[in-house]
Amino acid sequence: MWLVTITCSSEAWKRLSTDFLAIADKYPGTCTSSKRMPNGKRLMEYKIEDVGDAEAFQDDCQNLEGFTAVFESI
Repeated sequence: MWLVTITCSSEAWKRLSTDFLAIADKYPGTCTSSKRMPNGKRLMEYKIEDVGDAEAFQDDCQNLEGFTAVFESI
């Protein structure tokens, strides 16, 4: 099992949330957390079974301007 953590600024979320959600729908996983922080940043976590899917999800998210993503084993 893999945990993919995605962060973005509030501006990036306003511009690209639809694109991000389309990417998230491509991968079989579960959103375990989605928070808007007091500073406006957004933090999302997804559990994904397959390491290849986790890596591809991370890469796709990082292609969105203002988004960063990392994944780790859980």
